[in-house]
Amino acid sequence: SLAVWSAFTALSGLAQNALHMALARIGVGIGEAGGSPPSHSLIADYFPKEKRSTALSIYSLGIPFGQMFAFLAGGWVVQNLGWRNAFFIVGLPGILLAIILKLTVKEPIRGASDGGARKVSFKEGFAELVKIPTYWGIAVATALASFTGYGVGLWVVDFYKRTFELSYTEITVPLGILNGVVYGVGTWAGGWLTDKFGKTDKRAYLVIPALGMLLTIPSGFASTWAPTPFWAFFWSAPFLLGLGMYLGPSFALIQTLAPVQLRAFAIAFLFLILNLFALGFAPLWVGWMSDVFAGSYGEVTGLKLALTTLGLTSLSAAFVFFWSSRRLPADWAAAEARNQTTSKDH
Repeated sequence: SLAVWSAFTALSGLAQNALHMALARIGVGIGEAGGSPPSHSLIADYFPKEKRSTALSIYSLGIPFGQMFAFLAGGWVVQNLGWRNAFFIVGLPGILLAIILKLTVKEPIRGASDGGARKVSFKEGFAELVKIPTYWGIAVATALASFTGYGVGLWVVDFYKRTFELSYTEITVPLGILNGVVYGVGTWAGGWLTDKFGKTDKRAYLVIPALGMLLTIPSGFASTWAPTPFWAFFWSAPFLLGLGMYLGPSFALIQTLAPVQLRAFAIAFLFLILNLFALGFAPLWVGWMSDVFAGSYGEVTGLKLALTTLGLTSLSAAFVFFWSSRRLPADWAAAEARNQTTSKDH
């Protein structure tokens, strides 16, 4: 999968028209679809459930670090080397990494950290998965949290351009640093804190993400309505800190609660929900609401009001995380019992 999406990324630089570019991007999407689900499942086989949140938070640091490099280097590469070379620069190294991955990463025993894997059919495993209330709670909560993240992330540059008339560099450098450092700290802290406090209370795996999403509401409002660029960037720090805290715990719980042989599918199904709802509709929502408000308040205030509506999805995400935390201890115990039965069968 890494080789496929890297190759198609590089091929994007050879596109001669819109059709070529569309086909290349489809190839990237197909390749990327086979990346994260198996990676999550592999990490779950490497680490016991009490350490998975930290492990998957570290894995998830690819998100803030990737955004940091995109903000800091992407514009410079495009401006100085051209957009075609930008695709070559980020695509071709992935093929080399695919070779290194194949030679160095060892396939662990399926369910090695959970007493082995019980042989079940896909139909039987899927039936078990959809009966887990916490799984659906996590799916809804992360979709809502991602809606906030995508809504802000894909409009933030335009926000600073409209509101403060900053240059691209004046926007991307601070955003790159904030994403790489603060968003990264929030992502790592969410995993570490949940593993730490989850030892005594399993509800921490969802309560801490809920608190993180609550933090995004006042800080997001303060950043959006800040009078100067400094304060806008300043308040975006706690926003990014809170936004990153749900990633590791949510991913870890999916791997712990799902039947062992359906771990990759369980996270893939979650990503399907996230992409259709959050990535698919959040940017459209902000753009649509911005146009609606612009008719009465102007483009600048219209976009601010549109971004402010994302506080509702943050609040909804926090509520669902809190609500799901009540059921989590029972679902966690059921997953442990299932694995103990599997271990005895082996």
